[in-house]
Amino acid sequence: MTTLSTGSTGAVPGVPTALRDPIAASWRRASLAGVQPESALERLRPGDVDLTSPLLAAATPVLDDLNERLRETMFCTLLVDREGQVAQRWCGDRAAASALDELGVDLGVNLLEESVGTNALGTVLETRRALSVHGEEHYAVPLKRFSCYGHPIVHPTTKRIEGVLDITALVDRASPLLPPLVARAVADIEQRLLDGSRISEKELLLAFQLASARRRPVVAVGEDLMMSNQAALDLLGSTDTALLRMIGLDLARGRSTAIDLTLASGTDVVVRAERVTGARSGMLLHLEPALPRPRPAALPVARPPVDIDAPVLVAGAPGTGRSTRARQLAEEPVSVLTAAAAMLDGPEAWVRDFASMVRAGQGTLCIDGVDLLPPDLVELVASHVALQVPPRLVLVSGPVDHLEGRVAGLAAECLRREELPPLSARLTELPALVAAMLVDLGAPRSLHLTPSALAALSRHSWPGNLRELRAVVRHASQQRSTGAITIDDLPEQYRARERAHQLAPIERAERDAIIGALREHGGNKLRTARTLGISRTTLYAKMRSLRITHY
Repeated sequence: MTTLSTGSTGAVPGVPTALRDPIAASWRRASLAGVQPESALERLRPGDVDLTSPLLAAATPVLDDLNERLRETMFCTLLVDREGQVAQRWCGDRAAASALDELGVDLGVNLLEESVGTNALGTVLETRRALSVHGEEHYAVPLKRFSCYGHPIVHPTTKRIEGVLDITALVDRASPLLPPLVARAVADIEQRLLDGSRISEKELLLAFQLASARRRPVVAVGEDLMMSNQAALDLLGSTDTALLRMIGLDLARGRSTAIDLTLASGTDVVVRAERVTGARSGMLLHLEPALPRPRPAALPVARPPVDIDAPVLVAGAPGTGRSTRARQLAEEPVSVLTAAAAMLDGPEAWVRDFASMVRAGQGTLCIDGVDLLPPDLVELVASHVALQVPPRLVLVSGPVDHLEGRVAGLAAECLRREELPPLSARLTELPALVAAMLVDLGAPRSLHLTPSALAALSRHSWPGNLRELRAVVRHASQQRSTGAITIDDLPEQYRARERAHQLAPIERAERDAIIGALREHGGNKLRTARTLGISRTTLYAKMRSLRITHY
């Protein structure tokens, strides 16, 4: 077996110098994540295991054979999924089982590196490389009496890591035969994953052919497959196809069974989802004409005079298009005052400009960044609102629930408020937004993004909202002068071919708060941690668990 040797990573606090490079790097990551060596395994909590997962379906026959050969030995086999959760555990004898029981390593527990430190399962998931971890190389103290070898399981078609297979034994029972034994089993599992994908695709194809016989628009969506019949092709544009793939993946997760959709042509349809038995994540999407929407009778309604001069609030995070929306709501002639002008030219100049525009008494005055104005300027704006005289004010601010003090009171006086959602909540609009941006950038009409490129963009979290999307579209349009923009034309960090881990709403809110604080402090972790009221160690741990990697 491999022995310890001096790594070349240099002295790092808390990381022994006599560690191999991959082990030393793993210790460093565990330390940054806030893992405590003595108590790391105390946090293990079992969760639910999907016993019908494709990984278990492919691995179970292979592991049954492997475990039979290891029967009545002190060896244990552990299988984790791509989230680091133990999907199967087997031990050769009662003593080995008791040893894992004492550690709390059982079905459903999570063994990610950020949870328990360096180990042959979580570290392999992190590095995507086979690795042996022996005795003292383990970060968690209770694991130091074990020797483990883990090998990644990679899907042959998608190249996505599906899980890790590990064989564990006490240090004095370790054998140099473990790596080739595990590698052989992993190769068999990967072949079964490939065969399972082919069977899944055959089931989806059969269901698609049966549905297409009815000559109605139908689209089949699988993990790495999408098909449309002629009736659907006649109805759909290229952006519609990409959008339907996103919708199909969402519907496959059971979020809903039908959704109303307006196609690029302006046609309103209802997309109804039908799950295909035997096809992994396979869905048939039936496109049906939407019922005509009744138009309410147009009755002349006289608005109270106060509404004419009532202020309007457009709120949202930076980059959501709030300034553009404010100008759309404004009535000509339009004047604009920004918070930036008050900082650059000084408050006296800003007051003079405001007074001049108010004296004109016509059109609309947009105050962009009202929540960033000094308190005395906010009071000045509020005094004009109280008079209820022209010009009408359109105020632009950050999210309403972030407003405080006098600005929050001013926002409450706006009879009309529009809060623009972040781009991450508008991913179904991506194809239309991208198409509009290409036109706005003066790109040729033939230039468009392929469905796979649009799907890759849909996997990004878009902290910079529309402003960030426009920068990406501009970059992509500069790579080609005509035709299709592919995934390889996108900036490297936007080429994700794998859907990110789905966060719960509270996790998403926490992630947004951390990213906002990091951006505010220019990526400075210490200042960010102080702002959030947490330690820097806790910040690193949360950044890893929430997949915040660009700061």
